[in-house]
Amino acid sequence: MATVTARTLPWYAPPRVAHAWRRVKRYPVVSLSILTFVLVIPAVFAQYVAPYDPLKGSLAKRLRPPAWQQGGSIEHPLGTDKLGRDILSRMIHGARVSLMVSMVAIFVGGTLGTALGLTSGYFGGRVDSLLMRLVDISLSLPTILLALVLVAAVGPSFSTVIIVLVVLLWARYARLVRGETLAIKERDFIARARVAGASHVRIMTRYIFPNVVNSLLVLATLQVGYVILLESALSFLGAGLPRPTPAWGLMIADGRELIVTAWWVSMFPGLAIMLTVLSLNLLGDWLRDHLDPKLRHV
Repeated sequence: MATVTARTLPWYAPPRVAHAWRRVKRYPVVSLSILTFVLVIPAVFAQYVAPYDPLKGSLAKRLRPPAWQQGGSIEHPLGTDKLGRDILSRMIHGARVSLMVSMVAIFVGGTLGTALGLTSGYFGGRVDSLLMRLVDISLSLPTILLALVLVAAVGPSFSTVIIVLVVLLWARYARLVRGETLAIKERDFIARARVAGASHVRIMTRYIFPNVVNSLLVLATLQVGYVILLESALSFLGAGLPRPTPAWGLMIADGRELIVTAWWVSMFPGLAIMLTVLSLNLLGDWLRDHLDPKLRHV
């Protein structure tokens, strides 16, 4: 009986799909390409790439379908929303908003969490117990409820979103860094540094921190997708960025009542979020495998 080889299987067969997926995860070209054209270039060059002002529209052009559908035109390739604003222009500027939110939140939350994680793991004892209880409290906070309370208190704004994200992110960095610090501080080169008279601050910054950078890089890469997804969810629920900010989550919210008659209003920003988060997760997996010598040949 003849055996079926991988080459004779159709492209949709599970073995071939699994093989293609492993190749995509091994080489970051696909994920980097998606990020470049969906997130980075639109965010950096939004004012030059966007064909229209994302905040201005024309009611005479409201709910125009995409260019390839009947009634659409190349003037608005992805159509318009219920206020006549160009979907493509709002998506391009929405990439800038998503990138700014994720960079600020991850920088602030990562810096705070790394500092507290180093302190907790290095000193141990009561300091470690106190900081870890704060981590547990932070991780137990309900995201949506916290956002709604802040919105009710100070109103929806960029600062409100950053505060919510920082409160949620710092604990993840603190727990990761603390765990690695506990292992690193027992190594011989740390003991030699103490014998040489190095201060606690120097040991933490000069000897321990460089050894946790790889893990922080992987976590930060994965957290970008998480932050974009969370910011979009908060904006969708009205607890994030205020209107008429061209945010992807707000664009999806604007089109949720029109999903049958004007599907493009929600579909394209949702697709942008999906591609961005997927590519960032793939890039994070590749970095983890590449930076960990034990996983390079798995």
